[in-house]
Amino acid sequence: MEFVVYILYSQKADKIYIGFTSDLISRIYSHNNLQKGHTQKYRPWSVVYVEFYNTKIEAMHREKNLKGGQGRAWIHDHLNKGAGFLSA
Repeated sequence: MEFVVYILYSQKADKIYIGFTSDLISRIYSHNNLQKGHTQKYRPWSVVYVEFYNTKIEAMHREKNLKGGQGRAWIHDHLNKGAGFLSA
């Protein structure tokens, strides 16, 4: 089984969401369509970045890293260049 660490962006709220899953299509569908959860009020979400991992542990570590200060700085530095979707 393969795991995916993903970053979503809500243009409406200028917010990002970081998560991991083994089924990216279903997970994105749930973020944009299910009637519950933290991400509901920031819809619609767009996938702006993905990384693939062989194990759940690797994906969990990367997700945790991206949610920290250095990870968020990395996201801002690497994903905002040219994309223009994250505010300063």
